[in-house]
Amino acid sequence: MGSEVNEHADAEGDGRSARKRRAILDAATEVFLKSGYLGTNMDEIAALSAVSKQTVYKHFSSKEALFVEIVGGMTTGAGDTVHNDVAQLGPDEDLADYLVEYALRQLTVVLTPRIMQLRRLVIGEVTRFPELARVLYERGPARAMKMLAAVFEGLAKRDLLAVDDPATAAEHFNWLIMSAPLNQAMLLGDDAIPSQAELRRNAEAGVRVFLAAYGRTKR
Repeated sequence: MGSEVNEHADAEGDGRSARKRRAILDAATEVFLKSGYLGTNMDEIAALSAVSKQTVYKHFSSKEALFVEIVGGMTTGAGDTVHNDVAQLGPDEDLADYLVEYALRQLTVVLTPRIMQLRRLVIGEVTRFPELARVLYERGPARAMKMLAAVFEGLAKRDLLAVDDPATAAEHFNWLIMSAPLNQAMLLGDDAIPSQAELRRNAEAGVRVFLAAYGRTKR
């Protein structure tokens, strides 16, 4: 009986700890995106998350460690939303339509104010904290390219794409789709994020060019 009580108490303690950690991450994300890295202090994060500063440091050893966790978490989460659970192309589905929906999903997830703010913030800190940029790159673009290359490799094995190098094909597809709207949003601000209709037109145009290079001609 005593061991059951202890286990229950431990589980409750773990649950409280997890909730506090989540509250700290949520509060810190808001503060970092609003104030930038240098303008953020741990006192404000502690107050916003309704915990003591000692508790913040118990979960994260430094402001930099907390920021790295946020960069990694937001980037990985966005990538998972785009690439996880992507259905395989069905036998009666149109390849171009499938790729357009894939591209549109990627554009819609990445081109959000929060992700754009994060990217600008990391780029602004790259000379002082190159590790932040490395985390963003490895968990964002590099991970996305790897997943996309696997999709193209599968389509090539089904004789639906003429792809000798899936990694290069993934790079070409990514930048045909992402380059113009991403540059626009990064440089001109959140108000310059294209509308859903504009993103669809961009996805359709990019897929058209991609299939001109990598598509199989129907016999």
